[in-house]
Amino acid sequence: MVAEPFRWHLARTSNAVAQSFIVPAPHNAPQAYGEALLDIIRRERVDLLLPVSEETMHVATLEAALPQHCQWFGSDARLIHELHSKFGFTRLARSAGLAVPETLYASAPESAELVMSGDTIVKPEYSCSGRRVQRISQGATLPTLAPGMLVQRAIDGDEYSAFAIAKNGEPLMIVVYRAVLRHGSVAVVFERLDQTAVTDWLATLIRSIHFTGFIAIDAIVDDAGNAYAIECNPRATSGIHFVAEQSLAALICGEASESTWRPQRRLQEFWSAWTHYLSVLGQPEQRRATWQAIRSARDVSWDRTDPWVFPLATFSTWPIIFRAIQRRATFAEVLALDIEWPPADET
Repeated sequence: MVAEPFRWHLARTSNAVAQSFIVPAPHNAPQAYGEALLDIIRRERVDLLLPVSEETMHVATLEAALPQHCQWFGSDARLIHELHSKFGFTRLARSAGLAVPETLYASAPESAELVMSGDTIVKPEYSCSGRRVQRISQGATLPTLAPGMLVQRAIDGDEYSAFAIAKNGEPLMIVVYRAVLRHGSVAVVFERLDQTAVTDWLATLIRSIHFTGFIAIDAIVDDAGNAYAIECNPRATSGIHFVAEQSLAALICGEASESTWRPQRRLQEFWSAWTHYLSVLGQPEQRRATWQAIRSARDVSWDRTDPWVFPLATFSTWPIIFRAIQRRATFAEVLALDIEWPPADET
């Protein structure tokens, strides 16, 4: 069963979904959202509560109110919120002895010194999809920034993402991948890689904080092979698609201790990749590179035993597409508006 603010959503046409429920948007009405979820859980005798995206930060606050018959797959809200904070995450990582770039609130007096010492990245403490992120050159004047913005020392190197499923402080699986093609700041074609430094970094964090649930990091590996995590997403990311479906269910339900990978090392969100292709039609080099990336990857939602999700994806997600056109934003950016943390009255 799926609870979603939108009447139509990507999974609604799946034959794996028995019922869809419309709930208030947690970003705009967090209390009403929580009450609606609890009502569904009690009425339908739901036995597993499994948040997958930004709504995780809201759902985590319901753990103490869950009936005994419902299991929550995640850690406590305090830990999840600290990981989601790009400042709190660096503090947690340092306490575990892990490498992270120096990160300060832009309002801190030391932030100007950080900008003078080298290139920096300016970004919100809470955000997703790369919104409002900019690079500041060494010595440049720090722009006037809204409260809650951070300044982080830029690390040069190769960019990676890692996703893990963990239970009671033990990583059940970790996948490292990189973006092959981006639409805006979001990877729409991605490739699984072997990267020991990033894998070890995330495994150490999971064990240090005794984490349960989905967790992901974005990391940079410098020329010396050192991994620096720059931010954390305590939720599912694109890395989840590399895990075979039956293996994924078995890991979450405690019926397996090892994961099985999909055979493909390259996957894509085809419709997002196709949107990017249409946007570069007038740029021959980018058009060719985009088409090659699309041809090299398998779509994540196509399944001949569940045939309607892929062809009806554009129809199923039309409310989000319409908003993206209105705002001149990417699909991924608009997708998170109704579920992002913190709630609107705390932003």
